[in-house]
Amino acid sequence: MEHIAIYAGSFDPITNGHIDVLRAGLNIAEKIVVAIGLHAGKAPLFTFEERAWLIKSVARELLGQQVARVEVIAFDNLLVEKAREIGASFLIRSLRDGTDLDYEMQLAGMNSTMAPDIQTVFLPASVSARAITATLVRQIASMGGNVSPFVPEVVMRTLSKKFNP
Repeated sequence: MEHIAIYAGSFDPITNGHIDVLRAGLNIAEKIVVAIGLHAGKAPLFTFEERAWLIKSVARELLGQQVARVEVIAFDNLLVEKAREIGASFLIRSLRDGTDLDYEMQLAGMNSTMAPDIQTVFLPASVSARAITATLVRQIASMGGNVSPFVPEVVMRTLSKKFNP
């Protein structure tokens, strides 16, 4: 049986922290489906197509041959429902700190109740990526700050174009 994981988030934009988790996930899954959440109430900086393109570009650049094991999709339903649709046996969730752990444990408990056959796996962020959030990256970039320590180069260039057309 192929072990498929689903790694969900807004990825608006993908950061070095996301890449760390994706790399770690590839150590435990044969395939990772990066699921970009689409929510009617949220207005992301990047469209789904832009986010998918950035994820694929970064994966091609940084993951080498492992890129073949990564797929990007959208979802607008419950994550456990999407996991079932694609045949994922586990959800990958990242942890940066204790605050993340509290929230993620609640989420894992709810998901486990709704889908006991789908396991949640927590992957800790690397020390260098623990402070990185896409929200802070967007804020820094919008004010002309240097986001190069937090995102791959293609993301940095794309953010620059977005804020300085």
